[in-house]
Amino acid sequence: MAVWFVTGSSRGLGLHTARAALNQGHQVVATARQPKDVESALGEHNDALLVLPLDVTSETQAQHATGQAIDRFGRIDVLVNNAGRGLLGAVEEATDVEVRELFQTNVFGLLTVTRAVLPIMRGQRSGHVLNISSVGGFTGAPGWGVYNGTKFAVEGISEAMRAELAPLGIRVTIIEPGVFRTDFLDGSSLRSTEPIADYAQTAGATRGWAAATNHNQPGDPVKAAQRIVEITDQSAPPLRLQLGADCVARVEAKLDNMAGELAAQRDIAMSTGITS
Repeated sequence: MAVWFVTGSSRGLGLHTARAALNQGHQVVATARQPKDVESALGEHNDALLVLPLDVTSETQAQHATGQAIDRFGRIDVLVNNAGRGLLGAVEEATDVEVRELFQTNVFGLLTVTRAVLPIMRGQRSGHVLNISSVGGFTGAPGWGVYNGTKFAVEGISEAMRAELAPLGIRVTIIEPGVFRTDFLDGSSLRSTEPIADYAQTAGATRGWAAATNHNQPGDPVKAAQRIVEITDQSAPPLRLQLGADCVARVEAKLDNMAGELAAQRDIAMSTGITS
């Protein structure tokens, strides 16, 4: 039995992951901006569940929540950095305020919670950090540029953390979901920029796709949550866990493209060394 600390647990993949961990017999600290929503979904009377308020952008709240988790369960074995939101629109369309708010939640919020939890895991010399990224953290696409930027940042941070924490007995895995049937495309989770006509065929087309796809996504979040819980039982979990056939296809396509570009430009790359 492990103790899980999950951010953004009120809905979507965070809620499904918290529920899956409980169903597997684990103890769960489920956090959200609106803890009442978590209690409504998971129940208020469960000795294995601790529901706490947490705005991931608040260092004070993050420290307080981890302290309460330790007071209740004595340890934290798995951290799921799930809290986040999206921004749909061309890069140029995004205002400075919109960009900063997105990075504040998706990147700086993740770092805030991670800084609160890692001293506990370092003291234990054990733990597993699961950073929820996206297929959009590996492949960029029109209309998702700023969101891609936040998730690319999460992936770079996570790769470095994995190397830094491995000698301390702490594992790190990046979760890359594709398109799953959650409320991510709802207005409450996904904000949209003010459109510019010149981007109608690119970012505009993505807006149309989002409206048509919302709540018709092919991925099953219940199954995704189960795979996330299962990955923590592996003795050597991967750096990245792709979820969804669409994710696999996009990752494979990018890897093929990168390999082709590298081969085509290899001579140029290798010609840039200092010669004596």
